[in-house]
Amino acid sequence: MSDTQSRLDIRYGSNAMPAPQSWSPVIDSLLGHCSVRSYLPTPVSDDQLTAIIAAAQSASSSSNLQAWSVVAVRDPAARAALAECAGGQAHVRDAPLQLVWLADLARLAGLATSNERPSAALDYMEMFLVGVIDAALAAQNAAAAAESIGLGTVYIGGMRNKPEAVAELLNLPPRVVAVFGMCVGTPDPAKPAAVKPRPPQSVVMHHERYSLPAQAPGIEAYNAAMASFYEEQQMNVHGTWAIHSAKRIAGPETLSGRDHLVEALHKRGFELK
Repeated sequence: MSDTQSRLDIRYGSNAMPAPQSWSPVIDSLLGHCSVRSYLPTPVSDDQLTAIIAAAQSASSSSNLQAWSVVAVRDPAARAALAECAGGQAHVRDAPLQLVWLADLARLAGLATSNERPSAALDYMEMFLVGVIDAALAAQNAAAAAESIGLGTVYIGGMRNKPEAVAELLNLPPRVVAVFGMCVGTPDPAKPAAVKPRPPQSVVMHHERYSLPAQAPGIEAYNAAMASFYEEQQMNVHGTWAIHSAKRIAGPETLSGRDHLVEALHKRGFELK
């Protein structure tokens, strides 16, 4: 079996397709991605951080507005406080570096003010989405870069649990909000992370037109692949992937406080018209 086919088998489980001829070291690295929640205390060096952020800044940005920022948090007390905001996740506290990715419209507002220009467009949902998308694109470049130099990462959506508390901790001005965090560090080899299977491409890729019914066979296959993964990892997950996912969207009580996100965004200065 080729290394390429092995990568696909791990990523898709029993639903893996034959290895394509089109391949590269970049694709190989991307397929090896996994969420790392156990880290060695080894600091992420300034040199490594510079390389990671250079990769992040190389991502696309809508109209080159650069409507994102990131706060690098190394201080143990600050990481512990962020961990509490994010629901008490131990890896947020323990990872040597927490990158908090921000939708940032404050810089654009400041540019408009300093140049005596109006900035009414910043009050619209579109501009908030631009900031969120810019931050997400930059962060994914950063994650890929970190993994390419031997570091591990995991995204922390829990930064949205208490956005106002996170903003206070990080001294965020109005029109800036944390979209998510990212743990970065050297993975602990004693607690290796597993590559989680993904659905067959038939679930997520549509040709010419979208079709919900066409996804059903792939979802059934993914339920089976995830059942095998749960068993291999000795994870106590009740029901199929589909049932588990449905439980996660049952009601606002499943959102860990994020059901109040619109209110919090308004308080942070986002009008969202």
